[in-house]
Amino acid sequence: MRKQQAPQHRRRRIRLAVGTPLALIAAGVLAYGAVFGTFGDDAEPQAAAAPAPVPDNAMAAVASMQPGWNLGNSLDAIPNETNWGQPRTTETLLDSVRAQGFKSIRIPVTWSDHQGAAPNYTIDPAYMSRVKQVVDWAIADGLYVILDVHHDSWQWTSKMSTDHDQVRARFDATWTQIATAFRNEPAQLVFESVNEPQFDNADNTRKAQMLNELNTSFHKVVRASGGNNKNRLLMLPTEVCTPDQRLMDNLATTIKSLRDSRLIATVHYYGYFPFSVNVAGSTRFDTQVRGDLDKTFKRMRDTFVAQGIPVVLGEYGLLGYDHGPGAVERGEMLKYFEALGHAARTNKVTTVLWDNGSFYDRGKLRWKDAGLFRQIKSSWTTRSATASSDRVFVPKSGPVKDRSLALNLNGATLTALKQGTTKLVSGRDYTHSGNRLTLKAATLTRLVGDRSPGVNATLQAGFSRGVPWRIQVISYDTPVQSDTTGTTASFRVPTQFRGDVLATMQAAYADGSNAGPTSWTPYQQFNTAFAPDYAKKSIRLTPTFLKSLKDNARVKLTFHFWSGATVTYHVTKSGSAVTGTTS
Repeated sequence: MRKQQAPQHRRRRIRLAVGTPLALIAAGVLAYGAVFGTFGDDAEPQAAAAPAPVPDNAMAAVASMQPGWNLGNSLDAIPNETNWGQPRTTETLLDSVRAQGFKSIRIPVTWSDHQGAAPNYTIDPAYMSRVKQVVDWAIADGLYVILDVHHDSWQWTSKMSTDHDQVRARFDATWTQIATAFRNEPAQLVFESVNEPQFDNADNTRKAQMLNELNTSFHKVVRASGGNNKNRLLMLPTEVCTPDQRLMDNLATTIKSLRDSRLIATVHYYGYFPFSVNVAGSTRFDTQVRGDLDKTFKRMRDTFVAQGIPVVLGEYGLLGYDHGPGAVERGEMLKYFEALGHAARTNKVTTVLWDNGSFYDRGKLRWKDAGLFRQIKSSWTTRSATASSDRVFVPKSGPVKDRSLALNLNGATLTALKQGTTKLVSGRDYTHSGNRLTLKAATLTRLVGDRSPGVNATLQAGFSRGVPWRIQVISYDTPVQSDTTGTTASFRVPTQFRGDVLATMQAAYADGSNAGPTSWTPYQQFNTAFAPDYAKKSIRLTPTFLKSLKDNARVKLTFHFWSGATVTYHVTKSGSAVTGTTS
């Protein structure tokens, strides 16, 4: 067994001692409004500050945790830390995350593969030491830390309905060991009972009973372990961390029954599902998607915050972004994150961004999409204006016409429209009236030049507050596809995109019925059923999609592009062979 490196925070910069006087702690109590308005746009590295005192009031303490970031796919990876593609977590990484403006970090941990057998379920001391090392680094950086029991939820706690006694014994043994190992950690450490708890083979009533039992036992075990655990902030989830009203009501009942003022409710939110993964034709952040977001945050506020129970949104994001580029169009994604940040602030919900490596490059210590992070960060403190699109498509041939975008001003005013450092002239290059921005035909003609396919120019609309809105001016022609053959394991539709960008794909049999694995809609899921490869000039149809098709049945594919163009293609599967034709 390899000896683990001892925690190093004692040899680093001087930190606030665990025994900080209560008077100093009281001085650190911050109101929500102040806490949610302390972050600027500068994400340059800076010296880590001493841990802030933890307010005695749980609501204020949770406000101090805003904003947060998840160390996803690391210590929760199965079976070991680097098995899901992320590098081993370092002190430098946590320093870098803290420098981005985050005040808390959620450290998901899967314990299953590091535990012995019944009846003791002993956690490997080396693994416990490694988890403690990462926790201590984060606390030394001044971060609040949320530590949980993560994928164990579907690995073994989900069997509780059929194996109740063994699950309870293992759950209690796991938390007894964690609580003992961390009982002297400062109050910046928060325990979360279990991530996205789920229960097999049980009806809704029984599921609610089992989750109440686990949450209640977790509370009892931790509080009885002594040390700082007697007053530590504890976080309890809804079933699967879903923010449905019934499930939140169940959790509120559990929390009230425990009569403990230092408890936190937690749920997760990844948006309206069809939009989040780009399925069923939900490609835009429209009124339905926005309505789902607003109603969900209002439910959090009414069920918990208004009743004096603080809420941590333990994970948020877009599922499509986690599963590969392009699923959710970038401008629509920016609108989603802008609106989510506003909803969180106004409903007093602390947010923890789920990052499995999609957002922050842990090897290069930089954001993979810096503009996206600027939008997220800005939403912590203010609103930003957006527009109906971040792309203006100009046809390859024919006359160029004026093109208009609807602005979502969100209380801001347009201050400038620029191309690089050059300021465009209002009235000559564009017009702006109310919430409508119109690019003049002469301006577009100049910007597209010889109309070579693709992005010919990038404009930036500046506003009185928030981040600017990028507008790409793109020349395009209708995409062209060609016949080909392949197999269910490897099939690509040859596609000359000619400057256009794929939005979604429909699939139907000759009788009009839906084709593909997502049989409830003709619109298939981006990156799951199909995925564009612009560099290779093709659209890949996945084995999952192709194997779901009926043998020898002709399937009509309709590809929808962001310019508004559509292209029809046909595929036929015969055994493992696939034929594709344009007619």
